[in-house]
Amino acid sequence: MGRLVEHCAGQFVAAAADLALDVGLTRVALSDLFVQVLRLCRAAGLVEFAHVAVDGTKLKANASRHKAMSYSRMKTAEPALAAEVDAWLERAREADAAEDQAHGAGRRGDETPDWMADKQRRLEAIRAAKAALEAEATDPPDPEDENGPGASSGMRWQGRPLRGDDGSPPDRAQRNFTDPDSRILPTRDGFVQGYNGQIAVDAAHQVIVAHRLVTNSADYRALVPLVDGVRAHLGRKPREVSGDAGFANEANLLALKERGIMGYLAPGRARHGEADAAGRRRLTKMPLMSAMAARLKRAGRRSRYRLRKQVVEPVFGQIKQARGFRQFLMRGLDQVRGEWAMICTAHNLLKLAQAGR
Repeated sequence: MGRLVEHCAGQFVAAAADLALDVGLTRVALSDLFVQVLRLCRAAGLVEFAHVAVDGTKLKANASRHKAMSYSRMKTAEPALAAEVDAWLERAREADAAEDQAHGAGRRGDETPDWMADKQRRLEAIRAAKAALEAEATDPPDPEDENGPGASSGMRWQGRPLRGDDGSPPDRAQRNFTDPDSRILPTRDGFVQGYNGQIAVDAAHQVIVAHRLVTNSADYRALVPLVDGVRAHLGRKPREVSGDAGFANEANLLALKERGIMGYLAPGRARHGEADAAGRRRLTKMPLMSAMAARLKRAGRRSRYRLRKQVVEPVFGQIKQARGFRQFLMRGLDQVRGEWAMICTAHNLLKLAQAGR
């Protein structure tokens, strides 16, 4: 039985993207498959709910970072391209009658050459992207909806919509022409055009018990949906949850407390240029964060927070290093979410296969 599951898991990993492309599997169907496999993992004793660690990782989109344009550049490029296209059309109209004979039957003499057709297509793409950014600025995004309007353009920072004084998009707002839903995200090695894949992992056997995919680089909004996702999938909440400083704030600690879950969220280091005393004064205004900092300091190397590194980070290593998945094949938020669900399902299938050996 174990070899059969392992074979199925291997086939699933190898053909996952082709399967989605060929049969048009929807995100809902792939998410349902994830839950079914997860429940098999639980039935096999691979999920214990004692400790769950959460984290996020940036993955490349099927789009080049160099295929994005800022609103500032759009404002300059649009009139320049429009003038160039209009000038060529005017010359073509003037030359039409004289060139009619030279081009022969069935040709008008004013066909758009490839180089000009490319400029027309680019002009249309810039106008569409510029209009989308302006629409997002006119209709500000809901601060609680990290995937709402503006999430893919960079028009929000820590939940606050950014607009110019006249209500127009800020000059730095960007849109990618290949995958408009993707976003330029910071990583340790610079910046990538991509998405933020977030997971919750059970400590017992490194099974992924919940997943999300967003266009926002911040992780703090993911904690509650991931934790609630565990209960929605399996009907039971974890006893403990750990996460790095990206998940730590007063609201998340309160949410865990209200759910009866012991949280281990690192308050993080002092802000750049901030003295220790200033950092302590800042924490005094956040009682739950202050208590968390004190608890982690008391426990030292024995803190349950240390489980996070050995639970969730290896899973990203297995996905990226062992299986070589570093870039999505699909485009568009909905399709990429389905692909991420598929990757997480494949990971759990392999865990199930290893347990059945």
